[in-house]
Amino acid sequence: MRDDGGSVVLERRTQKVQPPQMYQVVMLNDDYTPMEFVVGIIQEFFSKDLEEATRIMLKIHLDGKGVCGVFTKDVAATKVDRVLEAAHKAGHPLQCVSEPVD
Repeated sequence: MRDDGGSVVLERRTQKVQPPQMYQVVMLNDDYTPMEFVVGIIQEFFSKDLEEATRIMLKIHLDGKGVCGVFTKDVAATKVDRVLEAAHKAGHPLQCVSEPVD
């Protein structure tokens, strides 16, 4: 489109931006990692209070897995890495994964 002065004028078109795909961080149960350690990890890395961290830990223990939080892909991956590193340093086989939220 041109205006009277011969310069070019661009039209701004609004783009519909989709919200980012979200990922849930899931902790998996094992028979070796102490429950207290799991509660501490949930409190430290997912900012849950003692009651909520204990509830999540019991879900992990009873159901085999539990969701610790929902984040964007990069944040979820970082949380998983930090949990696995802390567990490894403490000598525990605790496993944590991220999964897309449907």
